[in-house]
Parts: sequence; structure tokens; C-alpha cells
Amino acid sequence: MFDNEEVLDNLSELAVTLSVEERRQVAMHMVVRTFEKNETIYSEGDVPRNLLCLLEGKVKIYKEGVGGRNQIVRVVSPVEYFGYRAAFSEENYVTGAAAFEASTIAIIPMRLIFSIAERNAHLCNFFIRKLAKALGKSDERTVNLTQKHIRGRLAESILFLKENYGLEADGCTLSIYLSREDMANLSNMTTSNAIRTLSLFAQEKMIAIDGRKIKIIDEEALRKTSEIG
Repeated sequence: MFDNEEVLDNLSELAVTLSVEERRQVAMHMVVRTFEKNETIYSEGDVPRNLLCLLEGKVKIYKEGVGGRNQIVRVVSPVEYFGYRAAFSEENYVTGAAAFEASTIAIIPMRLIFSIAERNAHLCNFFIRKLAKALGKSDERTVNLTQKHIRGRLAESILFLKENYGLEADGCTLSIYLSREDMANLSNMTTSNAIRTLSLFAQEKMIAIDGRKIKIIDEEALRKTSEIG
């Protein structure tokens, strides 16, 4: 069981925009749920009904592509909000979301968020900033995935994962273990190309591979590869 008041305290970025009564309402209606590894959180085409905030774990946002191949458009890390853009635009989800690993998520009804936003300018500004930053990152990533070659895209994805999820205690191993398919989906390439390019990076001593673990050996070389594209 989760104490919703304590959970809300952890959502400080959102909580500070709320009055005491609004905090009480959010805490009363919020549900905290754990999703298992690879479990779907929402699917493309679903009606958006909730504001979601990842408390623990790792989540991928993806778009279904041609031939059943998915494109990972972004990843979510704690404490990050997601799943609300479609509600604001009054449309169904155009992406899906699933857990990379067991993940705990706070779920707040969007109807309550809309009700509070009608009289709370601070909450409105909170979402405007979130959406504006997300749009900027999306634009940058779209350009990179469409203009860079395979090596540049894969190098960028490795650095993207480091930025979003950090490193393990050794200071060089990514703290997320992706399947080769997920790595390919993140980098907009086939799984076979991802496997081959990862092997080349390992041969060039930019990374070391141990199963799904990726250890960054030469970050500067990865950055140059990403920049060259």
C-alpha cells in the first residue's frame, strides 16, 4: 500500500502549484500502481483519461510502425510525467507506453486536473512548460533520426540512454539493459543492423558488451560518431 500524501510530496514539481485543498483532492483520487516488465501501460488508440507520473522504474513511449516494427520515440525516467498530451489535444493516444522493467506509476484522473486548471494558473503554466520542453526534444530527435546514418543514430541512442538513466556504480555501464530489438527501435534501424553496429563499436573499443549490458569505454569517440552522423 502507498501513502498518497507521501507520494504527492515526492511529486514536488506538481505539488507546489496546488493549494492545500487541491492537494487533498489529488491525494484522494490518485492511484499508485506497479506495472510488470514489458506490461502495456496504454495502447495507441486508447482514450486518455489519466495523468501519469513514473515514480520508480523505466518506461518507453513507442509508435507502431510498418510490418509490426515499433519505433521508440522517447523514454521516461523518474520522476517524469507522461500520457497527458493527448488529453489536452482532445484526441486518442497516437503512441503506446510500456514498462522496460517493473515500474511504479502514480495515476491522477485528467478530469480532476482539468477542473483544477480552470482556476489555477500555476498548474496551467506547469503543463505549458512541460509540453514546450517535450516538443523541443521531439523536434531535435526527429531531425537526428532522419538525417544521421546508422552509426550516428546508434551512438546517439547510447548517449541518450546515459543522459536519461545514468550509469551504474562503476561509472561506465548504462543502468538500463535493453534488448537488441529495443535498441534498434530506439535508433530507427533493423535489429540486424543494431547487432552489427554494436559489434563494430565494441571492436573499435568505444563500448564493451556483456549480454544486454553496455559499458561505455570511450565516450568522446561515441560523441564524435554521433556528431558526424
